[in-house]
Amino acid sequence: MIDLDYVVPLRWQDDSGLDELTAYLRALAPHVRVTVVDGSRPELYARHARRWRCLVRHVSPAAGLSFANGKVNGVTTGLRLAEGDRVVIADDDVRYDLPALAEMHALLARAELVRPQNYFDPAPWHARWDTARTLLNRALGADYPGTFGVRRSFFLAMGGYDGDVLFENLELVRTVRAHGGRELRPPGLYVRRLPCDARRFWSQRVRQAYDDLAQPVRLASFLAVLPALALVRRPLPLLAAAGTAVALAEAGRRRAGGRRV
Repeated sequence: MIDLDYVVPLRWQDDSGLDELTAYLRALAPHVRVTVVDGSRPELYARHARRWRCLVRHVSPAAGLSFANGKVNGVTTGLRLAEGDRVVIADDDVRYDLPALAEMHALLARAELVRPQNYFDPAPWHARWDTARTLLNRALGADYPGTFGVRRSFFLAMGGYDGDVLFENLELVRTVRAHGGRELRPPGLYVRRLPCDARRFWSQRVRQAYDDLAQPVRLASFLAVLPALALVRRPLPLLAAAGTAVALAEAGRRRAGGRRV
């Protein structure tokens, strides 16, 4: 048993992934303390309660929390309920293995926030498309995953983080930094993530664009690409620009042994 709490903020509209998630929770439960904070509709919550009884701690978001971003209600509830100081927050599509959990536990001895690297498996066409963004983020800094490691005592001492924002992951990172917390971004700590279906991928494009508003410098550089290419009518500069993008992505892929995932 690893001295680690594992928090899953959940808010489902349907139960199409229930069997797979239940199998994952069953594999996790002997090794870490699992809490699922479930903000799903009442009939789904009741079904989850039946399936996960005696398997994990299954609770509703705390009544006093009313953040606009429902995920933050789940995260905050789970951090308050955690029994130890080292906590993993993970979206419902994140799939840790035991070596990654052990490494997260070790890294949380040296930092208040640990940001691992997600990768998609399996990788349908839209996951490969999204992976291109991941590779550029890795080449130029670090990616934003669907999971973090957090020190509970530090989280509570800083009073949590603002849940009335869209890009809640960035808000958590910025809040930890603003309170003097140490952040680790191990590029070689790989954690599997299940891809959504293509319909949800398209529905998330608008949200992704709004997330980028929180990083104006990066947004401006991305927005400048198409106008810049439209002004260039000679093939050589176009090829050079494309080659630069590919080279950056390849650098992100090779970093910290990334080619294996």
